[in-house]
Amino acid sequence: MKSVKNRYAVLFGFIALYLILSFLVRAALLIWAFPQSGMTAADIFPVFAKGFIYDAGVSLFFTIAYALYLLVLPQRLNNTLFNRIFTYTGFFLALMIVMFSFFAEFTFWGEYSGRFDFIAVDYLIYTYEVISNINQSYPLPWLIGGVVAGTVLLTWLMSRNGNFRRSFRSNMPFGRRLATFLVLLGLLLAHAFFISNTWAEKSKNRYAQELSKAGIYSFISAYLNNELAYDKYYLLEDENTAFTQVRQLLQQPDARYLENGKSIFRSITDTAIPVKPNVIMVTIESFSADFMARFGNKENITPVLDSIAREGVLFTNMYATGTRTVRGMEALTLAVPPTPGQSIVRRKNNENLFSAGSIFRKQGYEATFFYGGDGYFDNMNKFFGNNGYDITDRLRSRLVDDQIATRRTHIPDSAVQFENAWGVCDEDIYNAAIKSADEKYAAGKQFYDFIMTTSNHRPFTYPSGKIDIPSGSSREGAVKYTDYAIGQFLQKIRTKPWFANTVIIFVADHCASSAGKNEIEVSKYHIPCILYNVPGAAPQEISAMCSQIDLYPTLLGMLHWSYNSNFYGQNVLAPGYQPRAMVSTYQKLAYLEPGKLVILSPQQKAQCFSWNQDKNDLQPIATDNTLLQHGLATYQTAYALFKNGGMRK
Repeated sequence: MKSVKNRYAVLFGFIALYLILSFLVRAALLIWAFPQSGMTAADIFPVFAKGFIYDAGVSLFFTIAYALYLLVLPQRLNNTLFNRIFTYTGFFLALMIVMFSFFAEFTFWGEYSGRFDFIAVDYLIYTYEVISNINQSYPLPWLIGGVVAGTVLLTWLMSRNGNFRRSFRSNMPFGRRLATFLVLLGLLLAHAFFISNTWAEKSKNRYAQELSKAGIYSFISAYLNNELAYDKYYLLEDENTAFTQVRQLLQQPDARYLENGKSIFRSITDTAIPVKPNVIMVTIESFSADFMARFGNKENITPVLDSIAREGVLFTNMYATGTRTVRGMEALTLAVPPTPGQSIVRRKNNENLFSAGSIFRKQGYEATFFYGGDGYFDNMNKFFGNNGYDITDRLRSRLVDDQIATRRTHIPDSAVQFENAWGVCDEDIYNAAIKSADEKYAAGKQFYDFIMTTSNHRPFTYPSGKIDIPSGSSREGAVKYTDYAIGQFLQKIRTKPWFANTVIIFVADHCASSAGKNEIEVSKYHIPCILYNVPGAAPQEISAMCSQIDLYPTLLGMLHWSYNSNFYGQNVLAPGYQPRAMVSTYQKLAYLEPGKLVILSPQQKAQCFSWNQDKNDLQPIATDNTLLQHGLATYQTAYALFKNGGMRK
């Protein structure tokens, strides 16, 4: 740094400081992740080499405006009080942003084992929930104080090093300033045109991919690429061929297609006498199958769920379609595969879609969505409200206009015993649903309810005195409280006159984490699903591989309903069912069949793997053309139907 003796001394000092700090952050994350990453020593150099390129791009992005300022600043103003205040203030603020981003990267990595992505972009939008969550999860005053103190210290060290003095006292000719600026601008433009986040994703190890990236760069990349056009970025089949293929995949003995060509609209016919119970679906936040003793957990944190799993119908081999709540909602309401980018819940033009709610409403049921927080978050109220569901949520943000087409009820303060950043505790949301069910039963109405819980989410807080693990101490505590609340819910509704004719579904929206050494860590999509109190159904386990999207086709088959369907989901118990599941990240779409899967990625990439379920081991294999055709047909047609309005049957 001392060798730089020109007007750009502060700028070059900032770049050097950023590169050093980013190197240290990357090294710390590598040490943190290495034991479970599956990386080898050969992976380390590419991580730091690529990381340096990304970091250089970020440092140029931060400094290019200041470089332009230094270019046009007249020499007579270079050593003035104005320039000193401007330079010190700008340096301090930019460095504080960098320091805060590095702190945020550690918290984000702890939650998701990755650099910033679409989730971070979402969290920037929903400031109340996120700031409250951070405040309840971490000692925020100390952390902010630490960021400010660190920024002050580094600014002082830079000043002590003489960078500011050399910049203010320099007498650099305009020609040299122009040449310096043009070099910096050229490097930035070259970086923008030739480097993208996909470069980091060439590694076969997911941890290596994420460690190569830079947090700020990944955040901007995610913001600019929030939605992905399947027909632009992914491998394509002839569209007619794709629809022919998917119609063959969805064909079951009781199904008859109602339209030809580019449609999956079909009638499902059952000749047995239909049973029409009320249905309450409890969608459990972040609930992995391996929390339950049935799937190997030894901590006894789900005694209630393990008990009802033995009494009901348990899917032992079901997989979530994604890693976010809205992705689970999409699968459980629309029964469609995930398409790249945001969940349909978050997209425009997502109203009046064919859904589980529309099937129940056609049979005379009232459909209601229950959420313990503010349903404006993640566009939930607008999605459910404009697809025929009534809304019951906390309604803390009274000024928010969700533009919903149905009734909305708020959970009053008097009905709340505990609340955190994400909403009321699970017991409170269950009480709201019980109250609604009582009212509908008294009015002679049948009901279909979608309950979304929130307690099993960081900061993992819940009412004290309920379980033997202190509130806010661990994920295990939140899981145990979640299970406890389910027990209280069942205890209350078993006394209700409507209980005997009510099916209760317990299913996860997604797993607690999705990170692993593989691009798609299949085991981290394994979720529990229990159908409880199904009329005439003996306790059983369904071991066939299936997806969240198969839940309602299977339940309606058990109830012997005849209905029209636009679902990609299938009745898992139907003769000839072919096991498969769809799992995804925001960009990678995987189609899973027993023992193998194919991953579709941007830039028209597709790669096939063998999958050892017992060891959760993926190994690349030669292209399996049949598997690839199944994956392409499923994802391509789902994207086409949503884009062209074909999901609005």
